[in-house]
Amino acid sequence: MRRWLADAETVLANHSDRLNAINIFPVADGDTGTNLYHTVRAAASAAAETPGTDVGEVLAAAGQAAMEEAWGNSGTLLAVFLDAVAATLRGHTRVNGPLLAAALHRAQIRAWSALSEPVAGTMLSVLEAAADGAASPRAVHPGTGDGGPDSNQALAAALDAAVQAAVGAVVDTESQLGVLTTARVVDAGGVGLLLVLSALRTAVLGEGLSDDVLDGLHGYRVDDPHIHADQPHAVGVELMCTVTLSPLHAAGLRQRLDEIGDSVIMSPVGAFDDGAGVCRWRVHVHVADPDAALALIRSLAEPEKISFTELHAEPPAGEHAAEGGTVGR
Repeated sequence: MRRWLADAETVLANHSDRLNAINIFPVADGDTGTNLYHTVRAAASAAAETPGTDVGEVLAAAGQAAMEEAWGNSGTLLAVFLDAVAATLRGHTRVNGPLLAAALHRAQIRAWSALSEPVAGTMLSVLEAAADGAASPRAVHPGTGDGGPDSNQALAAALDAAVQAAVGAVVDTESQLGVLTTARVVDAGGVGLLLVLSALRTAVLGEGLSDDVLDGLHGYRVDDPHIHADQPHAVGVELMCTVTLSPLHAAGLRQRLDEIGDSVIMSPVGAFDDGAGVCRWRVHVHVADPDAALALIRSLAEPEKISFTELHAEPPAGEHAAEGGTVGR
């Protein structure tokens, strides 16, 4: 797990510019690569500092750190993915093929449910394809003499099938969203998740994606133009914060945020407090009036870790620019 997240940090650092260049959905603000990199960097740091051999515990610390420090839509969904995978692996000191398939399936459900309006042709579709691939018959039964589902061969088969399915899903994103079809480009968040899954394969098997696979994705070659620069500027502000609410009040907040904004993501951070009946929630929304949205949130609970980000601004170097330039409060 530690090696996986360290590898993911490296590969996202190397690919952040290309991911930014093709980032046109849900808004063309050119920062998906930046957001994913900074989110996984928080996860990798937390994993490196977490002792023990329980892979779920190590990844849970990484997932919670990613959730607290997530940047943008893509970073928030990556944090949800890590947290869900951790929940499946908790109590285990080794990952096998069936565990990987179960973890990806759980992450798929969590990611789709975190969004108020999930859309196919995005990271969600790539995660769904990876989960289906890891659970496919050829992954579960890679061949005679495979040593059973707990064998290294079965894990390798599940990883291969998950990454191969993810590649196909990334290619398909271009035809699933009209804005991507028009621009002739694949989804940036989908490619980012593919790179994270490939980093897991690299950490376990020592084999990553070939340059030919990545160069074959429309719009992703180094010499391709920055497609996002030619898109209409987004209008509005991204608001992110953390709140402590009961599930019922959280559901009410999500509904009210849906009424005044879009790209609403709400996901629990850490464990549910049975005694108090509450949970910490990470909130993400795009709104035209961030002050009104913040006032709405404050009518239910006092938010923490608040950030406002102009959707159309270019991110300043060295600053938290989750969807453009950030104004923290």
